[in-house]
Amino acid sequence: MKVPTSLENADRDDLVVRTFEYDDGSVIAVDFGNAAADIEVDVLGSTAIIVAGGEQFEFELPPEASNVVARNGVLTIEE
Repeated sequence: MKVPTSLENADRDDLVVRTFEYDDGSVIAVDFGNAAADIEVDVLGSTAIIVAGGEQFEFELPPEASNVVARNGVLTIEE
């Protein structure tokens, strides 16, 4: 699963994006850092809207995405 371009190019020093590949799928994990311990996620169709640390990110989910969860400042997109 490919990381959405807007997350790859996010202009935040503390934003860390990683992709984990497994035999049965993949996971994109986005750590928004300590300043965004409480992030909110809303999915409208294939668009995800994330509010973290006073900033808003909006991006198209990969077509393979089946589950989007935010917990403790980390957004996970699962295949």
